[in-house]
Amino acid sequence: MADADIIIIGSGHNGLVAGAYLACAGKSVLVLERNEWHGGGVVSRELTQPGFTHDQHSMSHIFIQGNPLLLNDDLGLKSKYGLRYVFPDVPMMSVWEDGSTLPLHRDPAKSAEAIARFSQKDAATFLKMSEQAAQWLPMIMAGLYSPPMPVGAQTAMMDQSSEGQEIMRTMGVSTFDLMEELFEHDKVKAHFGRVAGENLVSPDEKATGIGAYVFLGFLEKFGFGVPVGGSGSLTNALIACIEDHGGTVRAGAEVREVFTDGSRASGVVLDNGERLTCADGVIGALHPHILPDIVPSVPAEVARKAKRTHITDAACFTVHAALDAPLKFKAGDLSAVMYELMPANYEDMRRAFDELRYGNFSETPLVGVGQLTQHDPSRAPEGKAIFHAWDYVPYTRKDGRDWDEAKTEFAEKMIARMGDFIENVPDIVLGYHCDSPVDMERTSPSFFRGDLHGIATTTYQSGSHRPTPDLGGYRVPGVERLYLVGPFQHPGGGVFGAGRATAMVMAEDLGIDFDGITA
Repeated sequence: MADADIIIIGSGHNGLVAGAYLACAGKSVLVLERNEWHGGGVVSRELTQPGFTHDQHSMSHIFIQGNPLLLNDDLGLKSKYGLRYVFPDVPMMSVWEDGSTLPLHRDPAKSAEAIARFSQKDAATFLKMSEQAAQWLPMIMAGLYSPPMPVGAQTAMMDQSSEGQEIMRTMGVSTFDLMEELFEHDKVKAHFGRVAGENLVSPDEKATGIGAYVFLGFLEKFGFGVPVGGSGSLTNALIACIEDHGGTVRAGAEVREVFTDGSRASGVVLDNGERLTCADGVIGALHPHILPDIVPSVPAEVARKAKRTHITDAACFTVHAALDAPLKFKAGDLSAVMYELMPANYEDMRRAFDELRYGNFSETPLVGVGQLTQHDPSRAPEGKAIFHAWDYVPYTRKDGRDWDEAKTEFAEKMIARMGDFIENVPDIVLGYHCDSPVDMERTSPSFFRGDLHGIATTTYQSGSHRPTPDLGGYRVPGVERLYLVGPFQHPGGGVFGAGRATAMVMAEDLGIDFDGITA
């Protein structure tokens, strides 16, 4: 008898989403996690001091809010398993050293009022942009949570209308191009240009323009979801759902190989030699660069294309701190989910990403900060706080220094930079934890070379071609009943709940009515 109907490699939220849907469909699910904790990029841990809960990777859940998983509460994560979110009025705010700020509110009228302090013309333009984003959002959402349409068919469909052609153009231009067309004030341009940076790319990168509309559309319709208790609350709810339907989630179980019965994935071998079998198939968070190593039966041409996928130049470096008191911004009493600490000049931000392209460090730090105890006090003892800060760095240092030896020095520089904007930093820092790109990769193989999106979000690695045309449909050619899940699959990195699409594909192969799956 098989150990399970379905074996899932990795307990990242995408694998758990796929597993939860299939468990609710009546399948016995076994999830195997290499770490001693669950969640991959959606995890909350006491990284600094007891009583301080930090989101080691994702800290707010944006794009998953439009997923039927949460929008319709398909599996009862909210109604049965305790998942709760708060949605602050200001999801994002840019802050400059001169004390000026630019908040993006969920209410576009309030955002326009803030933009008008810089330019009345830009405020009027923003309202048109907001209206356009709202019009495009349903079309964009329609393709985010299910298997992507073939690239050729999608292009042909969009090319049949003027609106589709306008979307195609916006998909092709850079964020910088778009901002130059829309706005006149450099701080307004920089504010929206910084959105591209959150996708780990420069605003000058072509094919990033549509991101500004997607970001704005989601921000205004859904807000930034701050999970009560930490990002890992989503992981906990998914695990509870799986276990409630007879599934098992194991920690400390690293898979070294997926084996087949000749043509079909039929089980896995763990690092300790344990052999586990499955009746219906395997779902794996198997990065394209390691897929051929874990699955020896992958055809040679499929393996070659998988291993040549490109990784983003801009890797992440994060600092998590326990604080003796809340942050006091020099700009005043501020409240937002995400603060962008902006360079004085728009060009400095653009040049920062140029340096990363050549493997150098930026002269101008691009530090982003979250202080989620503002919105969820349960994450720290009473009167205390936390922050989560991030910047962009090369994975391989040109100076030859090892990240393990050099990361404390870089973390201190980030904290010092925060002091330019925040009057009580570093004084209130009780302790901190930092993760270099090498640490990111150690935490999850999906974060190959520190790329939190798995692979670069370029046009040739998007949609049904993500990560490759061979693997873009979530199935692995030449290995029946082996399915892929992770940030390197459509729609990309971030908390999308994209494992839903993988579950749809597997359900189809198993003859399960996916639309009929409920908790």
